Amino acid sequence: MRTIQDIKLIPIRDYLAQRGVRPKQENNRYGFYLSPLREEGDASFKVDYSQNMWYDFGLGRGGSIIDLVMEVEKCNFQQAVERLQSSNIVPSNIVTSQTLHILPSSLQVVGDYPLRHPALINYLDSRAIDTAIAKKICREVHYSVGEHNYFAIGFRNDYGGWELRSERFKGCSTPKHITTIDNGSDKALVFEGFMDFLSYLTIKRNDSPTCNIAVLNSVANVQKAVPFLARHRSIYTFLDNDDAGRKALSEIERLCPRSEVVNQSDFYRRHKDLNDYLRSQQPRKRVVAKHRRGMKL
Repeated sequence: MRTIQDIKLIPIRDYLAQRGVRPKQENNRYGFYLSPLREEGDASFKVDYSQNMWYDFGLGRGGSIIDLVMEVEKCNFQQAVERLQSSNIVPSNIVTSQTLHILPSSLQVVGDYPLRHPALINYLDSRAIDTAIAKKICREVHYSVGEHNYFAIGFRNDYGGWELRSERFKGCSTPKHITTIDNGSDKALVFEGFMDFLSYLTIKRNDSPTCNIAVLNSVANVQKAVPFLARHRSIYTFLDNDDAGRKALSEIERLCPRSEVVNQSDFYRRHKDLNDYLRSQQPRKRVVAKHRRGMKL
């Protein structure tokens, strides 16, 4: 019979493959998947093959294969263990405890600089983001993972951590937290991620909004944003049109009962999120201009 430690060494990659879930991007160290826990259009579910751990950047949580089975199959710890005990998964490359101990996987920020690398500018263009606006809001962050060096668009949170995006990577550095901008307004705009915030600024053609801003950097951070949001008379939410976004909206309404909460997702109701809407409108710039005027804030 497999011990708990043996079970935790069963590759998450094999478990997902058995369920028909394949990586959208991968290398020898990790793979990015469409999350099996929620609806999404961009792969933000990371599986670290060397550590045999997973992390869902949209939900802000992760863990071992046992934690994943509990989430996917809606069962408790003991049930997850029993299902993995009797599983017919044949690991293709089971990792060892020694491997887990010696292979590094932590992301270390090396430095941040003005945003200028052509690859990052091209990525912004592919997302229909105004480059001039992004350069005022974001930085070019250089980071390392083990012995390898990388760079990405960086968006800083209130605790000094970075949200990191490039064409091939979606991740963050620690600590994970929200990003707020206080302009002294009694109105706050809430965005799930910074690409939606940049999309809003692009639509409005405005890099200096007068309303206060809260970027959650993950719907799992809703409660962290409540002290900031609750002091506003009105809260306008620009969250994703999926279960996670709707749950986050309900949490804001529940936790900020004295504020008027205005759901703006109806503006882009046929799209997953605000950036998806923006990209869909690029061939029809006149329509974007019309909707820019129609958006409430």
